[in-house]
Amino acid sequence: MAYASNTTAPLSFGLVARLRAVAADAADAWARYSMYRQTFNELMELSDRELQDLGLSRGVLKAVATETVYGK
Repeated sequence: MAYASNTTAPLSFGLVARLRAVAADAADAWARYSMYRQTFNELMELSDRELQDLGLSRGVLKAVATETVYGK
């Protein structure tokens, strides 16, 4: 008599791995956003003279913070 055996990983294992990946991505996104806000706020605290010394204007601070954190 022959026996057939079918062994597969339970669906919950794949689901748990995907949920962990989503949670890790969310944590990474939150960390990057926090770094963006900190960078932007620190730049906003600089005086106009300090920004001028850096060659920046207030109009480009969001772009500078975005490029610094996200590289875009």
